Amino acid sequence: MTDFNTPLSKVRGLGSAKDGTHHWWVQRVTAIANLPLVLFMVISFVGNAGKGHAEWVAWLQQPVVAVLTILFVLNITYHMRLGLQVVIEDYVHSHGLKVGSLILITFACVLIAALSVFSILRIAFGG
Repeated sequence: MTDFNTPLSKVRGLGSAKDGTHHWWVQRVTAIANLPLVLFMVISFVGNAGKGHAEWVAWLQQPVVAVLTILFVLNITYHMRLGLQVVIEDYVHSHGLKVGSLILITFACVLIAALSVFSILRIAFGG
């Protein structure tokens, strides 16, 4: 079998798409970052279960909580976009539908992240 890769591309790990393993690595890094963030959110939600609106607002107004919640939202939406991109690229075969779906997914994830961060900041700063 003939190998058409140059020696430099073999060293860099680049395939025919010239992207290498970057997408795979980013998805793994965001998954690892999700572990402590999701754990923080689960523990926080269990700890605040049964509390009223005022207690939830006071909890979210704490600077560390607000920052960790924003990091959670940004990381989870980026990780979600990466995962959905892989699904679309693997299972949608029509080029136009694939491109349209990827654009729609990107806009939806950005919208979700932006609205979530705006809401967190509004609560955190007492708006």
